[in-house]
Amino acid sequence: MRFKIGMFAILTAAVLVSTLAVAAEEPSEQVKRMDAAATVLDEIMGTPDKGIPEELLDSAKCLAVIPSMVKIGFVFGGRHGRGVATCRTTSGWSAPAPFTVTGGSWGLQIGGEAIDVVMLVMNDQGMEKMLSSKFKIGADASAAAGPVGRHVEGTTDWKMRAEVLTYSRARGAFAGVTVNGASITQDKDGTRILYGRMVPSAQILKGQVKAPEGSHNFLAAVRKYGTEAPVAEASDRVQKNDTRTLASSTEAKGVIEDKLKNEPGLDSKDIQVTLTSAVVTLSGSVVSSDDRDKAVRVAKLYAGDREVQDHLSIQRPD
Repeated sequence: MRFKIGMFAILTAAVLVSTLAVAAEEPSEQVKRMDAAATVLDEIMGTPDKGIPEELLDSAKCLAVIPSMVKIGFVFGGRHGRGVATCRTTSGWSAPAPFTVTGGSWGLQIGGEAIDVVMLVMNDQGMEKMLSSKFKIGADASAAAGPVGRHVEGTTDWKMRAEVLTYSRARGAFAGVTVNGASITQDKDGTRILYGRMVPSAQILKGQVKAPEGSHNFLAAVRKYGTEAPVAEASDRVQKNDTRTLASSTEAKGVIEDKLKNEPGLDSKDIQVTLTSAVVTLSGSVVSSDDRDKAVRVAKLYAGDREVQDHLSIQRPD
């Protein structure tokens, strides 16, 4: 009993110290936190075979990063950290919303080390929780340890059930991690510092607030690894007309060609796109198998219910 009381007192003190520190922060400290979140994404995705699968990032409704969350205690100690989140909107990724995470069981990592945490919100129900000012992982929103690797099969449970996928990185090792009971709350002090006034998380994450100065690096990293949502106007027309494809083959062809041309990291430019009402065909040549995978992935995102056929060949060096 004394051990539990002591651990609670330590965690409470840590949260209090962090809260007091926020009040004295300058905007530059918020920028440092966003830059640290960008670095976490870059380093994790720099090793694709051990990073977050591309399909998950492309499907995620929101993405949250907590750089250097601190664990206090032994085996069953608590956690406290502060991070930033962004959600997809009709015009791209939203401005970053500061938040705090407190408590919860993040696996059985021993010691007082700091870990980096990445959370992906995978569906509309999870996104609604993220838009609220506070929710608890595992209680208000179902969570699961995220799979790791270059790709993931579309039939796995994350696609069907998990509202939030969670990952952690400690001592260079990156893996999905189970989470229970962690409370996610809007960082109101951080929000005031970053935006100059109190703005509800929902307004920020819905894209109703302009991205603040200093958020470029974080948002650029998110865009780099999480493809932008399909063109909103075309999608809206599809829903209003109760059809399941883009309004016309010409329109869909133009969207896919534009996305292929501007996809970060896609070096191949000799890709031809042809469409019918049921099929998108990619032909031409690419410089590597990675580029072929990226091109197919982009086409699938913007093909609606059309099948994507890959007729791409890999260029061989002379």
